[in-house]
Amino acid sequence: MRIQTGQGTIPLITLIGIWSISALNALPGLAVSPILGKLSAIFPHSTELDIQMLSSLPSLLIIPFIILSGKLTEKVNNIFLLQVGLVIFSLSGVLYLVSTKMWQLIAVSALLGVGSGLIVPLSTGLISRFFTGTYRTKQFGLSSAITNVTLVLATVLTGYLAEVNWHLPFVVYLFPLISIVLSFYLKKNISPYPAVSPQATQNRTGTDTNNSFGKFGIQIRHLIQIMLFYGLATYLVIIISFNLPFLMKEYHFTSGNSGLMISLFFLAIMAPGFVLNQIVSYFGKKTKFACMLSIAAGMALILVSRTEWLIGLGCILAGLGYGVIQPIAYDKTTRTAIPAKVTLALAFVMAMNYLAILLCPFIINVFKDMFHIETQQFAFIFNMIIALAAAVWAYLKQDSFLFNDSFKSA
Repeated sequence: MRIQTGQGTIPLITLIGIWSISALNALPGLAVSPILGKLSAIFPHSTELDIQMLSSLPSLLIIPFIILSGKLTEKVNNIFLLQVGLVIFSLSGVLYLVSTKMWQLIAVSALLGVGSGLIVPLSTGLISRFFTGTYRTKQFGLSSAITNVTLVLATVLTGYLAEVNWHLPFVVYLFPLISIVLSFYLKKNISPYPAVSPQATQNRTGTDTNNSFGKFGIQIRHLIQIMLFYGLATYLVIIISFNLPFLMKEYHFTSGNSGLMISLFFLAIMAPGFVLNQIVSYFGKKTKFACMLSIAAGMALILVSRTEWLIGLGCILAGLGYGVIQPIAYDKTTRTAIPAKVTLALAFVMAMNYLAILLCPFIINVFKDMFHIETQQFAFIFNMIIALAAAVWAYLKQDSFLFNDSFKSA
């Protein structure tokens, strides 16, 4: 079976290889979460900082190595770079399983951050290499869906394995071994970067020649706009993962149900990926406006709800909005650079996702301290207001490059 790419066809096994890389994006840090509460008992001499480093170190290292990987794609064979990242990722899984000391776990966490950082931009960069036009948009949607469904399934799996033995959740870090095998099919089917003509430049941007790629091969102003908007969107919704358990406790709901609500949120992020082209076709220039409105409505529902099913609906609305923004941000990014620079541009955008996740708790705490507010409602009120402001901005600027998603992709 062969898959249409917009510039020919590729074998189904090649597409499965690309999807496997997308699935791996969900894994860094995941195996540690279900055992965090047990580590102080397993390692009685470890400090709170040691335990925090296990979950935060991969995220800290992912960001610079995403950028490094994006830059290396200009000079190094992309599949070779991918395979190096996959080997490091897999090696971290093996070392996690045999580690018996806290310092060993911390060192392996650093290795995990390096390996996952190298492969993250290639998960989207390979889509931009193989696919064009609406085929590319569709694959970005499916890639986002696969990442989020993997996150939900792997969370359930690691939670179960943690009950059996604290080492077992790290088995999920061996999944890259499958991707290593599939990467050889990618190598057989990848083609060189095409030459860029002035007409192609105009088609990719959907604008006139005053938006040339410049000496760097990237439209820096447009790229920064996408980075900031995507980072903002991630920051707005990730509080559901961080703050919802505490809010539900404040509302006197069953604390265990917060995990179900968060799962609904991530499943909702997945859903738009399957019909992304239809969504963008329907909303056109107002796509990001509708997304921000959906996120704001989700925050409002979570705030005012006094029943759990309404909180679940709020999580779904926020997830649906973000589930559209994520893949179209990647698709829009491909139009800001010449083909050889697209993966680098995507690396900067994807790094904003991890940066927003890292900064979110600190931003909320700074404003809570500034206004002397203790209630868990603050984070949702604060982000709802920002989402509404962003929706107004998206509506007023719907004809601009950032918000006009009715442009045709090259």
